[in-house]
Amino acid sequence: MGSPDFAVPALEALLARHEVALVVTQPDKPAGRGSKLTPPPVKVVAERAGVPVMQPRSARAPEVAEALRATGAELGVVVAYGKILPKAVLEAFPRGCLNIHGSLLPKYRGAAPIQWAVIRGERETGVAIMQLDEGMDTGPVLLERRVPISDDDTSGTLFARLAPLGADALVEAIAGLEAGALTPRPQDHTAASHAPMLTKADGAIDFARPAAEVAARIRGVDPWPGAVALLRGQPLKLFGARAAAGQGAPGEVLAVGDAGLVVACGDGAVAIREVQAPARKRLTAQQFAQGRGIAVGDRLATPTEPTEAAGG
Repeated sequence: MGSPDFAVPALEALLARHEVALVVTQPDKPAGRGSKLTPPPVKVVAERAGVPVMQPRSARAPEVAEALRATGAELGVVVAYGKILPKAVLEAFPRGCLNIHGSLLPKYRGAAPIQWAVIRGERETGVAIMQLDEGMDTGPVLLERRVPISDDDTSGTLFARLAPLGADALVEAIAGLEAGALTPRPQDHTAASHAPMLTKADGAIDFARPAAEVAARIRGVDPWPGAVALLRGQPLKLFGARAAAGQGAPGEVLAVGDAGLVVACGDGAVAIREVQAPARKRLTAQQFAQGRGIAVGDRLATPTEPTEAAGG
């Protein structure tokens, strides 16, 4: 059971080593400028492999658990499916359900663990293979894999690294279960933190915050919803930020050069590598300045409403 790109490596790993009886994924949704009905990436892979696909609007519909039981499958695997699973689904398999979660549980339970790990300035994250229960990412952990978070990582680059890592860990966990070599470890619920789904408002950049916090926010909301500030009243998307030396009024452009667009924060400054104006291409900050898009002394303001710059 899975839907987006993050779930594809896990499905491919399972197809290579096990019999996959059924894939359950989200319904096709409109996407792109033409709002063309588009299948989830997991569906594309499943159909290419000749695996039956089910796309219920609700996982709570009785026919979902019935269809899962009818497969005769011993184990269910859930990766970024996007819906809460009821008890009937979890109990449809003799060995229950395993889940790949993109954090080191119990930290960052919820829908957006990778993004919030970056936003909160974590230096390390990873994947956890857990047994699902009826709670929100509260089940016992079978194994985990850790990776560092660099100063240049975005949530997008971490997604790309964690998806295959999760697939490898999943295969190892299934082998361990088959061999009786894994002991589930209960989570410490008192140490739990939460990672709620992001909204467009989470991309609004507040330069009154400390520089390290601003830089982490810009990287954590890349690629979605995207970091946005206002330049002369118009939205400007921001990419690739690092804390930098500098002092000034929050949002004031202090310099534009090889390091990027240096903008003052409440404490220190950030260097922003690339920007994108509405209906324009994404450019380096230096290219944008050369086209007279921005200059030293300009001020970047915080959007007061959820705003998305046009063009990507």
